[in-house]
Amino acid sequence: MLREELRAGAALFDAGEWWEAHEAWEGPWSRATSDERHFVQALILLAAALHKRWHHGSLTHRNYHKAERYLDRLPAEYGGVNLARLRAEVWAALHDPTRRPRLLAADEAGVD
Repeated sequence: MLREELRAGAALFDAGEWWEAHEAWEGPWSRATSDERHFVQALILLAAALHKRWHHGSLTHRNYHKAERYLDRLPAEYGGVNLARLRAEVWAALHDPTRRPRLLAADEAGVD
């Protein structure tokens, strides 16, 4: 399950408000250490990649590839997030504006 401190950013991310999610995670990132810091840094970079793609038209995906380097340091699941699924969903969303990657499971998002 995603830590409470990261949930506000996750809800923004899931809603496609990537820049706002990025900003919401800055505080937790500044206090994090070790694997938690890598995890939050990757989330910030993934959100930035999506924001730059769909708000600025960037086709380079540099932030996505930077995020991969942080995700590669983590186990397959971290903080309740399946990282392989997240990578695949973000990659698909970078190529299709109708796709929305999700961090929160339905029970965490308040969906029945």
